[in-house]
Amino acid sequence: MVLCLGVLMIVLDTTIVNVALPSIRSDLGFSETSLVWVVNAYMLTFGGFLLLGGRLGDLFGHRRLFLLGIALFTVASLACGVANTQGLLIAARAVQGLGGAVVSAVSLSLIMNLFSEPAGRAKAMGVYGFVCAGGGSIGVLLGGLLTDVLSWHWIFLVNLPIGVLVYALCLSLIENTPAQAAGERLDVGGAAAVTASLMLGVYAVVNGNEVGWTSAQTLLMLGASAGLLVVFFAIESRVRHPLMPLGMLRLRHVAIANVVGVLWAAAMFAWFFISALYLQSVLDFTPMQVGLAFLPANVIMAAFSLGISARLVMRFGYRWPLAIGLLLAAAGLALFARAPVDAGFVTDVLPGMVLLGIGAGMALNPLLLVAMNDVAPAESGLASGMVNTAFMMGGALGLAVLASIASARTQGLLASGTALRAALAEGYHLAFMAGAAFAAMAAACSAIGVRIGATPSSADSAPAASATRNG
Repeated sequence: MVLCLGVLMIVLDTTIVNVALPSIRSDLGFSETSLVWVVNAYMLTFGGFLLLGGRLGDLFGHRRLFLLGIALFTVASLACGVANTQGLLIAARAVQGLGGAVVSAVSLSLIMNLFSEPAGRAKAMGVYGFVCAGGGSIGVLLGGLLTDVLSWHWIFLVNLPIGVLVYALCLSLIENTPAQAAGERLDVGGAAAVTASLMLGVYAVVNGNEVGWTSAQTLLMLGASAGLLVVFFAIESRVRHPLMPLGMLRLRHVAIANVVGVLWAAAMFAWFFISALYLQSVLDFTPMQVGLAFLPANVIMAAFSLGISARLVMRFGYRWPLAIGLLLAAAGLALFARAPVDAGFVTDVLPGMVLLGIGAGMALNPLLLVAMNDVAPAESGLASGMVNTAFMMGGALGLAVLASIASARTQGLLASGTALRAALAEGYHLAFMAGAAFAAMAAACSAIGVRIGATPSSADSAPAASATRNG
């Protein structure tokens, strides 16, 4: 619960800011162009340091890195909360992203190592999965409440007591065990190459809609990111202690979990961000009403993540709960794609929310377990960083693609004389269908790729250790 409280702070911060952006813009004098950096500065360092943060946890101790990440995030939250200039806010957001990356990368491996008994691990991962899946929509509700009642400063200052509490409880409750990969050296060249590659890739994606996907800047950034990734793999094939042993990519469940993670994150972003835009721009919901609209899905996710999903995994293994959950999520997104301009909440919004709540609650727990199933303890932080990076990149790429699809459809309809709300609705409908397609592809990959007998009790770290070190 302490670890998940720390993770909840990080997950909330990815969405709580969005509701407060208009207030931040008017208070600090941001332009429309510069305002995006309140979000992008966080995304850039968060996405760039996930893989490195996980490996540092393996080398120097997961507990030590978790405490460092919480401290960084809390101090940066204070700086964000008292910021009175654009530069200070953006710089503090970048430090927040760094702290958030470290916490996200090592918390999953800490949970896997603390809970070695299969049933307990499944339940613990259920709590973690609920925090990851439900935290974003809780952030919208909390962001609207704090901004309306107090001010935008409090969306950051609220992190201070939570961060201090998590730090203190972690010191007293979590044992300071030796680092799993102690004695190995950090692959500095590989770390620099992959971190720069990820940061350039995230930068290109988050700015792609603004500067154009075929612009020289976007293409140059994507090309440089791909080139640095090639350099990273070349380094990893030669160094004695690689940041990411290439043998990990040949572990079946590691590879499948990362592919599914990219597709699933793209679908989840379609649900969360596009549906929030639909509710506000088409149905005229207030920020508070948007948060309340997500509550049924959050309650259902809680029921599945905090008990039902663990029992399904123990009874049926990873494969079918994961595949069926993703199919239900695809069905929920497809229902959103038919919601009319004058939709009613109970008849047109709630059914999709219910299916998405069931699907997310059922699927996320087995997906995280699959990602860590074949991995040796000494590489659990790296595996955690990999799956978190897959979620991050999949979500960023998916949102960029879906936003482009929706915008192009809307602009085309506006040019032909369609009313604004109807044009917006049609654009969002197309994005929802694309998100449903992503979820359906993730379900197909899960059904085909995950071993049918894979369960928490079938994990065997010895083959994983051999595969990764000999890779």
